Parts: sequence; C-alpha cells; structure tokens
Amino acid sequence: MVSNILTSTVIGLDAYKILVETDTNNSLPGVTIVGLPDAAVSEAKERVRSAIKNSGFTFPTKKIVINLAPADIRKEGTNYDLPIAIGILAKDGIINEDEIKNTAFIGELSLDGSIRPVNGILPIVSGLKELNIDKIFVPYENRIEAAIIDNIKIYPVKTLSEVIYSFTKDHINYKPIEPFKIDIKSYLDELKNNDKESLHYDFKDVKGQTMAKRAMEIAAAGGHNMLMIGSPGSGKTLLSKCFNSILPPLTLNEAIELTKIYSVSGLLHKDKPIIYKRPFRAVHHLASSVGIIGGGSNPKPGEITLSHRGVLFLDEIVEFPRNVLEVLRQPLEDGVVTISRAQTSVKYPCDFMLLAAMNPCPCGYLGDKEKKCTCNEYQIKKYRSKLSGPLLDRIDIQIEVPRLSVEELTNYNGVEAESSEEIRKRVIKARQIQQERFKDYGILTNSQMTPKLVKKFCKMSNDCEPILKMAITKFQLSGRSYDRLLKITRTIADLLNDEVITSKHLAQALQFRNIIYNDN
Repeated sequence: MVSNILTSTVIGLDAYKILVETDTNNSLPGVTIVGLPDAAVSEAKERVRSAIKNSGFTFPTKKIVINLAPADIRKEGTNYDLPIAIGILAKDGIINEDEIKNTAFIGELSLDGSIRPVNGILPIVSGLKELNIDKIFVPYENRIEAAIIDNIKIYPVKTLSEVIYSFTKDHINYKPIEPFKIDIKSYLDELKNNDKESLHYDFKDVKGQTMAKRAMEIAAAGGHNMLMIGSPGSGKTLLSKCFNSILPPLTLNEAIELTKIYSVSGLLHKDKPIIYKRPFRAVHHLASSVGIIGGGSNPKPGEITLSHRGVLFLDEIVEFPRNVLEVLRQPLEDGVVTISRAQTSVKYPCDFMLLAAMNPCPCGYLGDKEKKCTCNEYQIKKYRSKLSGPLLDRIDIQIEVPRLSVEELTNYNGVEAESSEEIRKRVIKARQIQQERFKDYGILTNSQMTPKLVKKFCKMSNDCEPILKMAITKFQLSGRSYDRLLKITRTIADLLNDEVITSKHLAQALQFRNIIYNDN
C-alpha cells in the first residue's frame, strides 16, 4: 500500500497542495524521486537517508519510489525533505499513517536529523488553511511566521526524531508536541514600540524646504507618486529618508500581505519574522529591469513588489536606463505586475509610491541662485528627455527643491521645524477618512481611485471651474493628468477635513504639477 503525505509548494504567492506518494519494492535498493523535481528536491534522498539513520532509525534496504503529485507542477526548494522522510517511515511501519491524516509537513533536513527553516512558510500555511488542512508541522525557526494565520494548528519541530516520537504512543520516547500560538496584534505592537530605526530621520531636523515637506505630507496621505527636482545639496536625499517617518502604520492585513512577499523572497529577519512597517526600497541606478520588475527563469518578486504598500525610491532617476524606467509605467497604473514564462505565469502585487529625485540639468545648477549653470540648451533637453512624457504623466506631484538660504541653513530665526510625529498624525487622520470612504470599493487611498470614483468623490465648488479650464490649457493636461490632479485636490481636502473641494485646494494642487516639461 502506498503512503500519502501532505505538503505544499508556492508558485508566485499562491500555495498548491502536493501529495508525497511513497512506494517500495524488492528490486535493487535505491531512491527515485519523480514528479518534476529540481536539483534541490532530487538531492533530498541523500539528506533524508542520513537524517533517518542519524535519528536512530534504519533506512529501508529496498527500492523506494517517491512521486510528488500532481506531476505537472515544477517542484523547487528543500521543503520536501521532511514529508519525504515521513513518507518513507510511514511506508516502513514506524509511523502509523492513520495518525497523520489531514496533516501537512514542511521542512529541510540536515544530515544529523535537525530541521532547518525554509522560505515561503506564510503563504503555504495560508493556502493549506483554505484547503481545510487541520495541522501543519513546520521548522521551529518558522513558528512565529506560521502562527500568523489563525484557526490552524501549528506544530514547531527541531528534529526529525521529535516528529517521529510525537506519533509513537507505544514507544518509551513518546512525547506529544503542543501547538504553537501567538497573539499577532500584540506581537506587532511590541515590534513597533521597540523599533528604534524610525527615530533616525525626522522632519524637524530638515532645514527649510517647507514646500517640499507639504508635498510629502500630501503624497503620504493619498499614496501619490512624487518627483523632487533640485540642485546638489538642496536636501532631496534627506527628505526622502524622512519620508517613511510620516507614513501611517501597516494594518494587520497589509502586514500579512507584505510578510508573504518577503517570505517567498527569503528576506524575512529570523528575529522579526513579520513585516511590521512600510518598506522603503532605495534602488541603485545600475539595477536591471528584471531586478526592478521581478522575473528570472523561476520568477521571483522584484523591487516594485518588495515596495508594495510602501515606497520605491529612485535617486538620480535620469541615470537609470530608459528601458528600466519605461517598465514602471504599467505597474504604476495597475498596482500589479504579471511575469510570464514558457512554463508558468505569476502575478505579484505592486501597489507602491514612487519617490524620485533628480537634478534640473547635467551640471545640476539650472535655476540656482548662487551657482551658474554651464549646460547648453541641447544638453538640458537631452538630459530631461530621459524621462518620457507617459512616465511623467504618472507622477502626481512634481516639486522643486531649491538651494537653502543663509537664514534657513543657520536657522537664524530660531523657529523649530515641525516634527515627523505631528505630520504623521494628520496623515493617519486623512487615511482614516479615505478608508471609510472606500470601504465598499476595495481600495485604500485616493491615488487608487478609478475615473468613475473620481467623478463620484471629487465634488468641486463652482469657483473651481475657471481655474480648471485655465490649468488644462496652460499645462496641456492629458486625461490621466487631469484625473491625477483631482486626486491630489481630494487628498488636500481630506488633510483639512473638508468634504467639498474648493479653489483653495485646487490652487495648492496646481503648485505640485508640471514643473518639468518634456516634448516626448
């Protein structure tokens, strides 16, 4: 009789149930693994053999055939080691298979029988729960990540023998394993309260740049994309580092969503196996389009997915190759990226805020009050043409960051700047207004509004019409730019707790659009 052991694999962010079927016969001893295994899975037979022997049990001297079903799904990684070992032991009669029905096993085995952590535990547990699996045995180091999902029993284990003896009631070494539980909300609060990194950068330490700070507050409140243009040393990079300090905290659902992404990518910290704050990904301009979007022969999330619910920062954006920048257009619009390969197609979420910075010209001093620009008109035009019109169209806020004056540099007037905490309170309040507004529409922020929702929620007073007509003509706004302008005005109104958009909100929004012109 064939033994059947449950486990799972992850494709994209979705988990699929895998059945480890084990059979033996009396032909020449050996182990054969079939079912589209990759090299890591094929090598499992040697790890399993040593792990069983070093755990105090005898490895069967028979021909062992292991099938990973369904056979048309590519099997990758080392998380099949533990279920393969359990399948062999069940077939050999050491474990009673009736006791492990509706139980899944995930884990990599060391040669000495200890169980190592694996990637992708959270999406696996989430997927198995939807398939009505009752119990899951996971590596001990993955216990907190696995326990994030409620209403499923998680059994953390350190060694193969620990697993075996939990099912051998008649054995002298029998020792049941207690399921592991965690209060995820309390755990998240503890991580947030003990976070010291967020204190490193604060807007109160940024001199001057009142306009840029206001623009960042609006961007954070509505989830808008933003471009900063200014001469070297004006504070663009420092402002960007402070940006995360005013973002609202992650909701529990957002934290789980992000943790799935980082789990699959193998980027979870072993001491903090849950993402508890919004990501801020600063990407170097030598990054490839695959590194930004994601992909590879076995598709993995790229920087835009790792920035989901957070910020993707591109410093000196015009230094990025144009083909790399252009691949951002569709993800910025849709909030999802599809990676297609010959054998599979996966979707990754990428609802991120794009924060970018650049100089106004190659030398960096166009429009500077102190230093003279040395660039000619052709050089300036060529430099700015690296940002295409369609990409600029998707950047809601475009703000100039000028050189600081002497008074601002020396803080001559003695006025202390507003702290990030004070700004963050207003951002959180504006986000709460948006969550209530969009609770029936499946979105979270103003930036995600469809044209239909823009029409519904961006109600304007009568004095806005002439200003809008003037703006459309002067700035040559496209349909997309027009909608994005309205989204910004909605966010400004939310920050002021105003229901109706007025000319005051619209005039402020127009200050943050189209400071860079492009013929493309």
